[in-house]
Amino acid sequence: MNSFTQGQEALNIANKQLAFQSDEKEKSAAELIIANEELAFQNKEKKNRAAELIVANEELAFQSHEKEKRAAELIIANKELDFQNDEKEKRAAELIIANKELTFQNDEKEKRAAELIIANKELTFQNDEKEKR
Repeated sequence: MNSFTQGQEALNIANKQLAFQSDEKEKSAAELIIANEELAFQNKEKKNRAAELIVANEELAFQSHEKEKRAAELIIANKELDFQNDEKEKRAAELIIANKELTFQNDEKEKRAAELIIANKELTFQNDEKEKR
């Protein structure tokens, strides 16, 4: 084999190696393109999920604020109910005292009525005695 043929053989081998390496690089490039597309898709999904979470957080913050307002309203309503209960207890105590006073007055009236009945009988008796004379 002459040196020219050997040189061509070496060039052929080198060309085949370069072609193989080029094919491998193209395969790697294609794999990287697919991987990049997958990463881009995942990033888009993450952005969408982040946007959904932002909306959900805003909704939770709103609901929390509404609950705080409702709790404040309930605290005020409870204070009002406590005040009203205190007033009712005072009124009930006043009514108990008034009832005792009325009971006492009724007892006094009954005693006075009994006294008047006795006095009436006495007057009737005296009138009867006067008429007999």
